[in-house]
Amino acid sequence: MSIISTNGLVKIYDEKTFPIYATNDISLSFEKGEFSAIVGPSGCGKTTLLNLIGGLETPTSGEIVIDNIVITKLKSSELIDFRLYNIGFVFQAYNLIPVLSAKENVEFIMHLQNYSKSERNNRVEELLLSVGLKDKMNKRPSELSGGEQQRVAVARALASKPKFILADEPTANLDSKSTSDLLDIMQSLNEKENMTFIFSTHDSRVMERARRLVSLDDGKIVNDEKIG
Repeated sequence: MSIISTNGLVKIYDEKTFPIYATNDISLSFEKGEFSAIVGPSGCGKTTLLNLIGGLETPTSGEIVIDNIVITKLKSSELIDFRLYNIGFVFQAYNLIPVLSAKENVEFIMHLQNYSKSERNNRVEELLLSVGLKDKMNKRPSELSGGEQQRVAVARALASKPKFILADEPTANLDSKSTSDLLDIMQSLNEKENMTFIFSTHDSRVMERARRLVSLDDGKIVNDEKIG
């Protein structure tokens, strides 16, 4: 059963002056437990598609359904709450809060969800252990390597116990070793906990791990291939 589906998804920028179709009539679905990548050249629309699915951007037309909820019909305040409790995000630039420690960055979303202090402590410790950073939980982002910061970002994305994780070019700023370590962690979470991951990427290292590749060009799906 699909947990995410899009129907006729269109996103146009500069609609009144020089229309640019970032996505053009995209209809597709993802099932729970997928480890999939949206791929294609720069400017093909993959990040826009990910942002639309995550409710970070509003489509010009079309529909997005997540877990039987039509998020394109939600009010702005409802969409914020929906993202908070259902979607985990991992960004290319990490987006950690610089004045907070790794522990505080991971538990920040749990504050918003009104978890108790003991619940936060237990979950954060468990998550940082799972990404190999339990010994660095009190370090601030500036004291961590790029790969370590991205692992904190993965732990933060998992903190809210989301239905799925959207990862936008998560390996773009990482060296080969950090990329391999990060993908090992994500793949393990996918296989052991059936956590759904959807990447946007042009990194061949991510594509090699994905079990489905959705290829875009000029805002349209040109290939949708399941692997293995």
